[in-house]
Amino acid sequence: MIEAKANESPRARERRTRPRRREWFTDVGREQLIALLELDLAADSYLLDIGCGMLRGGRWVIPLLKPGHYCGLEVVPERVQQGLRNNLEEAMITLKQPRFDHNANFDFSPFGVQFTHFVARSIWSHASKKQIEAMLDGMVAHGAPHAVLLASFRAAGPDAANDYTGDEWRGKSHESDEPGIVAHSVKWLREACEQRNLDFEVSQRAPVKKNGQVWAVVRKEEAGGESSSRRRVSRLARQIKHNLRTLKFATSQLVEELDLDA
Repeated sequence: MIEAKANESPRARERRTRPRRREWFTDVGREQLIALLELDLAADSYLLDIGCGMLRGGRWVIPLLKPGHYCGLEVVPERVQQGLRNNLEEAMITLKQPRFDHNANFDFSPFGVQFTHFVARSIWSHASKKQIEAMLDGMVAHGAPHAVLLASFRAAGPDAANDYTGDEWRGKSHESDEPGIVAHSVKWLREACEQRNLDFEVSQRAPVKKNGQVWAVVRKEEAGGESSSRRRVSRLARQIKHNLRTLKFATSQLVEELDLDA
């Protein structure tokens, strides 16, 4: 966290912290891209970036997807315009045709797309349970078969004493400048997903770099799909596949460093 100095003006603090914030902006966006690629994001995937903001993650994904396949939901239009202006070339915007909607109800219908991937970075860490349920309902209604949702959240403690039960968004938004963050019970998240025939798991990826958030992976199951035991086997197979990819990459890096022929 970037700490304020005594008697420091807001403008001076902004100048001092700008490089660190820019570096964090870049690192988190790149991390989000890697996490999506591990979930089989490909050029022909359709991605909905929930709370896309100034395109911290979108700037990395838009160039990879086919034209019109990136969609962003952001309640503050000015944030999107700033992101487009600062993070993407005009030629890239024209070529890739990213689409945006600015509704505040987590309504995914305006895009008219069955999405293969959804991402909600640092959204569940501010959202109420009703808002999370709206997103899960949107995934059910507008997700392609076997769609996947990647969402970061802050897990409530073992006794769930800090499990958020309010109905309002907590944190900065189009309606408030007050900061805030909330936690949700893993048990509640899993049950909310199971009620909608969605498979929930906490990712083995390292925690997101801010506020102790971790990644949740939610998968859409077809009606009459796998039993819970088969889902566990499928989850294990995906983890093995991920570990093998990681090992292959690490091996290639080692071979390169040793200047050996693969």
